[in-house]
Amino acid sequence: MNAPSINSRSAAVRLLGCVLQKHQPLEEALDPVLQGLSPRDRALARAIASTSIRHLGIIDQLINKMLDRPLPEKAHDIRHILRIGIAQILFMEIPSHAAVHDTVSLVPERSKHKGLVNALLRRSDRQGRKLLAQMDMPRANTPEWLWKTWVGHYGEEITREIATAHLTEAELDLSVKGNPEKWAAELEATLLPTGTLRRSTMSSLKELQGFDTGEWWVQDAAAALPARLLGDVTGKPVLDLCAAPGGKTAQLAAAGADVIALDRSKNRLKRLQENMARLNLPVTTIVGDAATFMPEKAPDAILLDAPCSSTGTLRRHPDVAYLKSQADVDKLTDLQSRLLDAASLMLEPGGLLVYSVCSLQPEEGEAQIATLIERDPSLEREPIQPAETGGVSELINPQGDLRSLPCHMGGMDGFYAARLRKIYTGIA
Repeated sequence: MNAPSINSRSAAVRLLGCVLQKHQPLEEALDPVLQGLSPRDRALARAIASTSIRHLGIIDQLINKMLDRPLPEKAHDIRHILRIGIAQILFMEIPSHAAVHDTVSLVPERSKHKGLVNALLRRSDRQGRKLLAQMDMPRANTPEWLWKTWVGHYGEEITREIATAHLTEAELDLSVKGNPEKWAAELEATLLPTGTLRRSTMSSLKELQGFDTGEWWVQDAAAALPARLLGDVTGKPVLDLCAAPGGKTAQLAAAGADVIALDRSKNRLKRLQENMARLNLPVTTIVGDAATFMPEKAPDAILLDAPCSSTGTLRRHPDVAYLKSQADVDKLTDLQSRLLDAASLMLEPGGLLVYSVCSLQPEEGEAQIATLIERDPSLEREPIQPAETGGVSELINPQGDLRSLPCHMGGMDGFYAARLRKIYTGIA
């Protein structure tokens, strides 16, 4: 990797401030912070910030180990400068001398911390890898609230595998309209057992063959599974709740369903419409709240991809670990319960409801469905079969639901999905 400029390093520090102090998602902070930078500097600033956040727990433990006494609580920028410097030295292919010199130059000349930053970055260069080898990196890199929940549900061994997977950036996964074997060859991609195409080489999406003609869209391998659980939807009306940005909507439309995509956000729905236009897929869109919406005719199939904590997406969005908390999960589980009850009321008897979340938290997945079935006996779980997950049986939990983990299939999002059939009308 070419050495970043001062501008890109400075922008990376500001991005860390947006995420860690202002609690702003990294993706939302990019445009305001990177405005005016060259494409190269924008890409480098994003890479440095993302790498720093991906390894934040490890970097902070290393900083604390090297410091004789803690930094002042208000020295946010100094800590961010140290973070991006260590990220470049230990986790990016950037020449160490440039990483040290140019990162130290970000510290104001009159700052009493300039010598400290210089010393710690040089020590990181000399001893950093040895110190990392002595560290429990998966544990250090996982916030306490996540580690505790995951160990309680998955056990420590699986939790370590999940945390280790989070240290590696996700590859590019694509869903195609049809003929995946052909497009695997055209795009130099690997065809996964589940039907997703995976490219290990990142490049501009618009430059890839088939983008302009709408042959494929970006979608994690795990995210592509829930829509398939509705089975053959050819010619069937399907209600897609909380649909934006539309990856699952595109799957359903490409499979021949008559899709009604509903989302409460007009802006997010506009993005979905733009995506469907590029893909040339017919979809009816409605701005509305899934908790109160009632269709004119009860659908035979509903896909509810509910709002969630997104803790299953840390490979792609490492900032989520520092933006969300257990309190957020608790609020979201209440919303998910209301959405599930509403979806049950909408569904035609005999119809299917697929509920999915990109979360590793059991409260949003297994526990959510367990309590739903208890309070609503009109719904009956319909177990998922290995053939529906490409023969990858590890993606199915003991209850017969989908439970993908970041350590599955060489890396994928953490997803939960359950399939329920409406056996009679009404909630008891």
